[in-house]
Amino acid sequence: MADSVIDHTKHTAAHKRKEGPQPSALDLYNIDHLLSEEERMVRDTVRSFVRERVLPIIGDHFEAGTFPRELIPEIARMGLLGMHLEGYGCAGLSAVCYGLACQELEYGDSGLRSFVSVQGSLAMFPIWAYGTEEQKQRWLPKMAQGEVIGCFGLTEPDFGSNPAGMLTRAVKDGDSYVLNGTKMWITNGSVADLAVVWARAEEGIRAFLVEKGTTGFSASDVHQKLSLRASVTSELHFEDCRIPAENMLPGVRGIRGPLSCLDEARYGIAWGANGAAMACYEAALDYSKTRVQFGKPIGGFQLTQRKLAIMATELVKAQLLALQLGRLKDEGLAHPVQVSLAKRNNVREALNTAREARSVLGGNGITLEYPISRHMNNLESVFTYEGTDDIHTLILGQAITGLNAFN
Repeated sequence: MADSVIDHTKHTAAHKRKEGPQPSALDLYNIDHLLSEEERMVRDTVRSFVRERVLPIIGDHFEAGTFPRELIPEIARMGLLGMHLEGYGCAGLSAVCYGLACQELEYGDSGLRSFVSVQGSLAMFPIWAYGTEEQKQRWLPKMAQGEVIGCFGLTEPDFGSNPAGMLTRAVKDGDSYVLNGTKMWITNGSVADLAVVWARAEEGIRAFLVEKGTTGFSASDVHQKLSLRASVTSELHFEDCRIPAENMLPGVRGIRGPLSCLDEARYGIAWGANGAAMACYEAALDYSKTRVQFGKPIGGFQLTQRKLAIMATELVKAQLLALQLGRLKDEGLAHPVQVSLAKRNNVREALNTAREARSVLGGNGITLEYPISRHMNNLESVFTYEGTDDIHTLILGQAITGLNAFN
């Protein structure tokens, strides 16, 4: 009986055994086949936008240290702001769709993906998740349309990896709160119309909505950056800044509030880093076919092919990791540890890919004619923000061993 089953299985396997088509150099594992029609449509729409509208101008913005604000209305019209949120003018698309959009945006530039990520995951998400119905109705539709830009005030000059140690205070005074403190490394800070600010109140860490122009609230930009130059990075200053008590988000207290927002943003980074890696790999691949040395294209030399093989392999692994994380998230099964694993791996490998790709281009790799050094510089920031590589390593270590290495 067993033999007949085995024989039948062998016969069936032999009958069905086929060899698929030659894989594309840009999709070695046919990941496109794993996506739904809607997911491919979102990806392709954002991909076209990035190639037609972003790539022709982003090098100049990077060199000038400016963010392409003229693109915001187009980004909003595509429904990318808060696209993974339901209602209030948001697109309500899946986590995988959001991830694919982040991938394509960061193919253009990390600063562009950061803008969308901060707006949707760090500014809109806490209002959507923890705000009152009045707060949601007032802010979210305008933020989805790009009419109101948001930022996320958590990190401080002396407290980055340990946000629970924050010094910014919110003191209740009648029907108001008075904020004092400073926030650092805030994307969108000086251009934001609304800041979601985390501060220590008597009852614990709380989130407050602070509107631009509020007395005692000011923002100043960080200059002389060598990374994320096509992005606005600011300090937020609060000096006896009085805001109405109803500007506090009532639905959460404690450090779990900002950490839940960071998990949303880290998820987008896990996908976005793949976009930067894709851009570097494709630039190196194209260059290797046209750059001739010693009588033939350098892509014909063993060392160059080894570099390209490593880049392609790590990109496939990172894309599959992000896709599985997205599927888990859409099923309500994703855990913060899994987000940390994907963020840590994908950013680390994207940075390695950028460095490897730069070596393929030689001296040409350091110019803005090619995207590689721009991505490499940007990824140095992505390696650090939303939880440093070291912090995510310890998160994984604690999950694996059950032992806390943070203190």
